[in-house]
Amino acid sequence: MNYIRALGKVSERFLEELKGSNIAFILVIGTTDTSLIPGITVAGASPELTHYTPPADAEFLKLGKCLVIPVPPVTPDGKPTPALVSRACLLLLNIPSIVVNAGCRVRPLIPHVDLAGEPGRDIRTGNALDENVCRRILENSKMLGRELSDIFDLLIIGESIPAGTTTAMAIMVALGYDAWGKVSSASPNNPIELKVNVVKEGLRRASIDKTDDPIIAVSKVGDPVHLAVAGIAAGALENDSRVLLAGGTQMCACVAILKHLGVNLDPDMIEVGTTRWIVDDKSSDMVGLLSEIWPNYALLVAEYSMSTSKYPGLRAYDEGFVKEGVGMGGLLVTTLVRGFTPDDILRKVEEEYEKMIR
Repeated sequence: MNYIRALGKVSERFLEELKGSNIAFILVIGTTDTSLIPGITVAGASPELTHYTPPADAEFLKLGKCLVIPVPPVTPDGKPTPALVSRACLLLLNIPSIVVNAGCRVRPLIPHVDLAGEPGRDIRTGNALDENVCRRILENSKMLGRELSDIFDLLIIGESIPAGTTTAMAIMVALGYDAWGKVSSASPNNPIELKVNVVKEGLRRASIDKTDDPIIAVSKVGDPVHLAVAGIAAGALENDSRVLLAGGTQMCACVAILKHLGVNLDPDMIEVGTTRWIVDDKSSDMVGLLSEIWPNYALLVAEYSMSTSKYPGLRAYDEGFVKEGVGMGGLLVTTLVRGFTPDDILRKVEEEYEKMIR
């Protein structure tokens, strides 16, 4: 298929379902105090502002503007949030979108579904979330997934959580996978050593080497978002709806949680959609992670570029900045599968970007 790279055991049946009309996008947002560690993420103009990034992403996705902060989220040097690209795709696709709060320090000022979760603590404490909170997030997210699957045939599920790649690494390592240094970054200079040290400290404080229980892994060194994404997916799959996990290396942690929950990972029913910026990133290894966790993995990669954009902030994506987030990869995949060209998408992105910078 034009502009789509299919890796692993991609199902033609699944691709056909992406062309269907009964699809919704679910954005799961939340925060972890791990994002306050200086240098660990650029998903916000400063560490303190990272707690505003997820609600602001959600607001921008829906409104084209933000309410909790005066301007849309940017990196410290001004690169725009991937919510910009996700919004452009949603406008082209004309499908519904739903915001889900898994546990935010700052709540979005728009209608959203609340899972009665809590923000994650700094994983260096070895006590990221209370176990009862994790169980509540899981059960509520599964309930939501089942209910949404009564309405929609396919759910595209994305995330927004600064420092999520670090907590994703921690979750995967705690569940027994070799995820050390294999997660991506919104910066071209992936702070791998810092992330590894943070994860090691969290695991040491948690006195955990390996567990088969995803609730234990998340409660010790995880965050609310990965658990909620997995829960929504599990609930939808239980009810025979298809799921496209929209994101980068963080979605590998969601797949790991699903696997340890005993969910059947059938490529006819669940696949992962991401950007070429993630798959081609030399500082991370999404394919290696997926193949270790899920030998029958199915990965759809959007062959999309903004290198020809007239705006430096957008061309920066092709220089190693941002790469993923807010469901961008999965939404790009879906938009391309439905016949829009990369040029169509770029025109819409630039149109929305021009409104953003006015």
